[in-house]
Amino acid sequence: MNMQVNPHLERQAAASKPQGISARSPARKYLIGGGALVLILGGFWYFTNAGHQRPAPIVRAAPVKIATVEQRTMPVIERTIGTIVANSSVAVTARVTGQLDRIFFKEGDLVKAGQLLFQIDPRPYKAALDQAVAQQARDQAQLENALANARRYATLFQQDAISVQQRDLMESTARSLEATVAADKAAVDMARLNMDFTRIHSPVNGKTGPILIQLGNMVTASASVAAAALVTINEIQPVKISFFLPQADLPRIQAMARRGGLTATINLHDAGGDHNIQAPVIFIGNAVNATNGTIELRAEFANKDATLVPGQLVDIVVGLSEIPNALVVPREAVNTGPEGQYVYRLTAENTAEQVPVKVLFDDTVNDAISGNLKPGDRVIVDGQLRVQPGSKVTITPSRAPAGGEGAGGGAGRGAPAGHGAGGL
Repeated sequence: MNMQVNPHLERQAAASKPQGISARSPARKYLIGGGALVLILGGFWYFTNAGHQRPAPIVRAAPVKIATVEQRTMPVIERTIGTIVANSSVAVTARVTGQLDRIFFKEGDLVKAGQLLFQIDPRPYKAALDQAVAQQARDQAQLENALANARRYATLFQQDAISVQQRDLMESTARSLEATVAADKAAVDMARLNMDFTRIHSPVNGKTGPILIQLGNMVTASASVAAAALVTINEIQPVKISFFLPQADLPRIQAMARRGGLTATINLHDAGGDHNIQAPVIFIGNAVNATNGTIELRAEFANKDATLVPGQLVDIVVGLSEIPNALVVPREAVNTGPEGQYVYRLTAENTAEQVPVKVLFDDTVNDAISGNLKPGDRVIVDGQLRVQPGSKVTITPSRAPAGGEGAGGGAGRGAPAGHGAGGL
């Protein structure tokens, strides 16, 4: 027996059922997953933290290198670059015009003052000299005749045989010829001088440069030295060393000059190793360069072996004064912070403490300083970036104590940025 269900009643029955969460609904899945995650995180925290205390971090002492503070006299020096300058430089020129006939030296030779260098064709000047001599001889003969006539006319005048006018005319003729003979003598001297000028000699001792006009060319006596130069000779025994120091050093320079003068130490950097020579300062400039604020000084060196060449650059160290009983540390020990310069001093327990200092002078190797330090104190020279005031440090094999006079090494200024050189 088939029973038919009323659709309206079926919808009412479905609407009367309680509304719950379906086993397949998305919300149910999220709730189950979240609960499982909470259980997992809680278990992880329990097993890692419950009943256990986190260990304290291990603090390692910074490795550093140290040096000791010394007390000694510290020379105040300046390092700079110098230029070798010829004691004199002469452009040899011709004083007469003619064809270059002979050359008596080789380029680069060392020559002596008065040594024959060039010869210009002398034949035209020899002919001019002969002509001047002949002219002088002719006029001299005329003068002698005129003088004899003047004496005769003077005698005749005394005897009233001639007039005053005739006597005076003969005397004036003789005086005119005397002047002519004097002019002839000057012409002969000039012709002989031009003849001598055809042989060109060295005016100084020195080293010759390249020959600028070769054999066979015409040379001229020109007012322009550059256009007429035959060769240039540089006097290199002795030489001068020109260098510049800042005007801030001028009081020390003047004080040293009054006490007996300055001495420059020149490093030649020769093939056999560094070779230093000493040269007295013989010249202090009379004006400060307004562009860069420096003053020129010049030292003189005999240069007997001709090792120094004009234009060569050399390293120079000049001692300006000294600081007695200075506290000296390696320049690496001095640091610069917001409040000024300081060093790290180590206590007996190898604890670093920051000590303010003032740099009196820096020679690029060591610093002369003032501050709450004493000789023998240990200061950090390497590893400061890892050090905090009051922290422990570990000492690694260190460099030798501050030593030497600081006269060797680089060629820069004595007080780089951050290391003042004042305070003396």
